[in-house]
Amino acid sequence: MEHKIVDHLFRHHYGKMVAILTRYFGLSHIETIEDAVQDTFLKATLLWRKQIPENPEAWLTSVAKNRTIDLLRSSKAANNRSQKVALNTAAVVPMVEPFLDHEIEDSQLRMIFVACHPSLKPKEQIAFALRTISGFSSKEIAAALLTKENTIAKRLTRAKKAIIANKLQFDFPPASEMQARVVRVMEIIYLTFNEGFHSTNTENVVRGDLCGEAIRLCKLLLKKEKFRSGSLYALFALLCFHASRLESKTNAQNEIVDIRDQDRSTWYFPLIEMGNSAMNKAMAYDEVSAYHYEAAIAAEHLKAKTFAETDWERILDWYTKLQELQPSAFNLLHMAIVNLQLRNFEVAKQLLDTLPVSDLEQREYLYYGCYAEYYAKKNDLILAIPYLEKAILRTSNNQERRYLKQKKIALENRLKGSKNSKFS
Repeated sequence: MEHKIVDHLFRHHYGKMVAILTRYFGLSHIETIEDAVQDTFLKATLLWRKQIPENPEAWLTSVAKNRTIDLLRSSKAANNRSQKVALNTAAVVPMVEPFLDHEIEDSQLRMIFVACHPSLKPKEQIAFALRTISGFSSKEIAAALLTKENTIAKRLTRAKKAIIANKLQFDFPPASEMQARVVRVMEIIYLTFNEGFHSTNTENVVRGDLCGEAIRLCKLLLKKEKFRSGSLYALFALLCFHASRLESKTNAQNEIVDIRDQDRSTWYFPLIEMGNSAMNKAMAYDEVSAYHYEAAIAAEHLKAKTFAETDWERILDWYTKLQELQPSAFNLLHMAIVNLQLRNFEVAKQLLDTLPVSDLEQREYLYYGCYAEYYAKKNDLILAIPYLEKAILRTSNNQERRYLKQKKIALENRLKGSKNSKFS
């Protein structure tokens, strides 16, 4: 039980703790702060076996603060044992515990904008943000960014070195830099949500905690008028629309449920309402972003009372606009899937044949799954099954693999049935 509580607190409070401690100790000590927070959670895992404190969050923050001071003193003493240890005055400012909500929110917003500072390279920005704000492990970040774990470790190290070398301040950017920085922040939020909604984690294809974290960060930004924009409202709408379907994506046996078979009565209406409200606000701005089109696509699925009533023509139109605005291999893949639903088989095949498969990286299996669907819909099961086998081999998620294997068994049974009918 204590492990579950610690894991929950780590996911939901790691970023808050790093942000609030950075506010007091300074960005130059970010690495020490992270070490202190890690040590604190490890200590909690050991000590809470006997008794969980009445206020776990306050306990964690207090212990992390003291551990940070200890580490800073040890580091100072190791560097110069002959001199008296002197910490930055910020380190000894009395810290009110528990912290006020607006203090925590302000600190986290500052950390988001530090993560997106132009002194850090784009890939380093995203890695650093996912680590310090959302508490992702290097392995989780590697999965989210479709890269290797040791690559992420190097990016995080470079990011911290750049922060120290450029003497970055724990503050918001000037007005002239605000818009560019907000764009990067939105990308990080989007990426965080995607990893939760369609996770590359080996066990769970849906991770509600990551989706919730992305929505929380987006709401934090929307609270401040200076950050609001059509794109930000559209992003929030998109997250709400997708999150409304989370419960229906898997069944009681933790198996993936295709949108065709999802129980639409379980789709969470309050989130859909929040999404609609955000989308209306997004339309009040002149700008049109990729988030607008993606939110429009998600809304089309929610409008349909049944899978059969889905307006695929409208969805294809939105994808076409999205591809014109922001070309990607994933857009082409989705356009191929939509054309299969419309039975435009040749158009779907042309899209698949021209699609740069390597751009899909860890989600390459979706390409082979789509090709399997193409041949299955044309009743060419002999060709469909090998494509499903290729998809299965390229899938890292166990739930996804089981789902594809079930589809393969269904196709094999169809093939046997068609052979038997020929000889009956």
